[in-house]
Amino acid sequence: MSVVLPPLPRLPVAVPRSGVSAEARRALRQLLGDVDRALATAFRDGADASALARRRGESVKRIVVHAWVACLGDVAGAALFAVGGFGRGLLFPYSDVDLLALATAPEPARLRALEQFFATLWDIGLKVGHAVREPAQCRVLAEHDASVFTSLLDARRLAGDPVFDARLRAIVDDPALWPPREYLAARLAERDARHARYDDTAYNLEPNLKDGPGGLRTLDSLRWMGRRLAHAGDLSEMVAEGLLDPAEQAQLEQAEATLRRYRYALHLEAGRAEERLLFDYQQALAARLGFQDEHARNLGVEQFMQGYYRAASQVERLGVQVAERFEEMLEPLAAEQAVGDDFVRYGTRLAARDPALFMRRPAALVEIFIARLEQPGVLGFSADTMRRIHQATDAHGDSLACDGEVLAAFRRLLRRGAPAVEALWRMNRHGLLAAILPAFGKVFGRMQYDLFHVYTVDEHTLRVLRNMARFAEPAARAEFPLGCEIWAALPRPEVLLLAALFHDIAKGRGGDHSVLGEQDARDFCTRLGLPADDVERVAWLVRHHLLMSTTAQRQDITDPEVVHRFAETVGEREQLGQLYLLTIADIIGTSPRLWNSWKDRLLADLYTSTRYALRSDAELPLDAGVRVRECRAQALARLQEDGFAEASVRQVWEDFPRLSFLRHRPEQIAWQTAAILHAQGAVPLVAVEPLSVRGSTELFVYAPDRDGLFATVTAMLDRLRFSVMESRILSSPTGMALDTFLLLEADSQQPASVARAEELQQRLQRALAQAAGVQPSKRSMSRHQKHFQMTPKISFHAAGGRTQMSLVGTDRPGLLAAVAQVMLSEDVRVHDARIATFGERVEDFFQLTDRADAPLDASRQERLLQALLARIGPARE
Repeated sequence: MSVVLPPLPRLPVAVPRSGVSAEARRALRQLLGDVDRALATAFRDGADASALARRRGESVKRIVVHAWVACLGDVAGAALFAVGGFGRGLLFPYSDVDLLALATAPEPARLRALEQFFATLWDIGLKVGHAVREPAQCRVLAEHDASVFTSLLDARRLAGDPVFDARLRAIVDDPALWPPREYLAARLAERDARHARYDDTAYNLEPNLKDGPGGLRTLDSLRWMGRRLAHAGDLSEMVAEGLLDPAEQAQLEQAEATLRRYRYALHLEAGRAEERLLFDYQQALAARLGFQDEHARNLGVEQFMQGYYRAASQVERLGVQVAERFEEMLEPLAAEQAVGDDFVRYGTRLAARDPALFMRRPAALVEIFIARLEQPGVLGFSADTMRRIHQATDAHGDSLACDGEVLAAFRRLLRRGAPAVEALWRMNRHGLLAAILPAFGKVFGRMQYDLFHVYTVDEHTLRVLRNMARFAEPAARAEFPLGCEIWAALPRPEVLLLAALFHDIAKGRGGDHSVLGEQDARDFCTRLGLPADDVERVAWLVRHHLLMSTTAQRQDITDPEVVHRFAETVGEREQLGQLYLLTIADIIGTSPRLWNSWKDRLLADLYTSTRYALRSDAELPLDAGVRVRECRAQALARLQEDGFAEASVRQVWEDFPRLSFLRHRPEQIAWQTAAILHAQGAVPLVAVEPLSVRGSTELFVYAPDRDGLFATVTAMLDRLRFSVMESRILSSPTGMALDTFLLLEADSQQPASVARAEELQQRLQRALAQAAGVQPSKRSMSRHQKHFQMTPKISFHAAGGRTQMSLVGTDRPGLLAAVAQVMLSEDVRVHDARIATFGERVEDFFQLTDRADAPLDASRQERLLQALLARIGPARE
């Protein structure tokens, strides 16, 4: 049932130039409030957002005109124009009311009347943006600023002298002002600059509905370009001019309706002119608009955001294509060049020779993207060809996924390796990739409501593919030497590309997406005609795409048993290399902030040690005694090269626990030993290596062991804004602590500079020399973190002579330092810690004992659990 819109406000006839009294202003303010409340009620009852925005625009127009007449009367030589969204007749609940007053040589009395008019509008509750100009000034400004010229395209006279209509029209219709080529270039430059502010993607976690890529401004810009370049100011006129087809018009109108609905709801929810879908509002907006949780892996807020992403991506895609059509329209027709039997080239654009080609032979839909790869200098397809690609894709529908010739062409594309990635990106923009891979269409626009996944599933997948393509670029060897070496040796790169396409394809269905995706990959690769071994390889990579990351970050990869178990699962070297490349591309494609030098070194170390374990002559892991002897020998050789006497070194090592040589690399042992020898017995000793062999800043603390040492160190690291990636807490036979921390700067996630390393060394040295411990600094959670709080999941397990505690929860400033303080207060000792952070989620593991170095009994575990929940629970900061 359609919702009846609230009636327009009824106003008394204004007395010209009588002014607006304080009482009248209060009445107008009340009237405006009544209108807004009625419109909000109508929206809640299901009224169309566009109709409501138009109704508010008309209501505000009546109030503005009433105030104009009361302040200025029916005056000659001046007129009032609505511009911006108000000029287009649309006002959302808290939109600015943009006004332009044109006047010819306004005298002081008229200027005072205009000041009174604008002050009245502010007093009655309108947020007014205004300018007062003479027509000649408008022309000069419009001549030098395309944005000013564009604003005049939407200008609509509300009141005043009608003669100014013609004067304004003379400016916007002047062919010398911003001719088509210049205007198109200016609009595209503005678009690119605006998009750059939003990471050039519509898939941000907190997108801007108005100005972000694919936002409402993109639709406004299409209409402005249509009017200036083709005298087609709305979508239906663009269809008549051949710039859009009816299906594209329908898609844009549907997307615009979604964006306007979301924007209207966002204004109401925020209570102000908020254009960003912030985390603060997403859940409330989803509920307001009727989205409900389907299951834990398909939340209502995720469905709500998927609606936005799908609408914005449609607008962005068609916006780019229509802009290309405008460019083509302004280009002189280039000479025709044959490209094979089916395609022709016109300058920088590729076209189908036969208009019916894609309907007659669907495989040509893929082949034209292959042809584009083979044609240097081609920037795109002709407008007619783009339209026919969309029409044929829609017409063939699901049959493309089962068409043998289409799949054979798709396989030929994938065999191109890295160059195929750009073609896959373009196919996605044209909707063809989702037609060939229907499961990919299901994750189109699917977000995950967390801070770990920065992009939607489809955008993430395409970024993973682009990251893989970088391994083929010579310029990437400096950043990814091992990755580039592995990629160059791959016999069949299409296997890895397919694994990337399918690794997250089953998200949002419920269940384990790796398992579900494995079956999807196996089914598609079988239809694709891949050899059975390649089918199984793709399926295995999809099933285990998280294995290397979780092993490296959650387990001790210096333990040969861990490496051996990982190697047994991986099975062989080529599969190891493919998993390594997929893991790196996946991490970087999830969020640029997740990749750092520590993870780079961590994964490279796991790859290298696993490759060694997979040698044909490799057997079970080396005996611990052998590993200790090898580490000592290599470390000693390094120290002797640096001039240290063997006897001095061995004397220091007499107090090193055996685990030091099992858990540290020879380079680390040599560095720690040299620091102790240089200190000549002075303790506490603090040494900091800005960039260690582990790809991070390494902190070594050598001091008499005491309860609270770990808490003091972590509190100081928190105060200095360092993130702990990993820590080793060891004790010597004589009661000395040998504690190692791998660190990154909390803000940049990079190793520390030399200056920062020196600051850490000096301040921690002073802190450890004092009897009183250091308390963590008090910092509030970020706005983002507050929206992703969860009750920590804490569990205890026996681990030899210790108790292992796992803590899974929400990251927050000072979390590790707070945990350390709780352990100190509960008489619990920390012997080892592994720290892993995934967006807003932490997964930390600790090896614990009581102060007698015995495992924690059940009662102490329960006390520690309750104390931790009280200190770091979601309601606390």
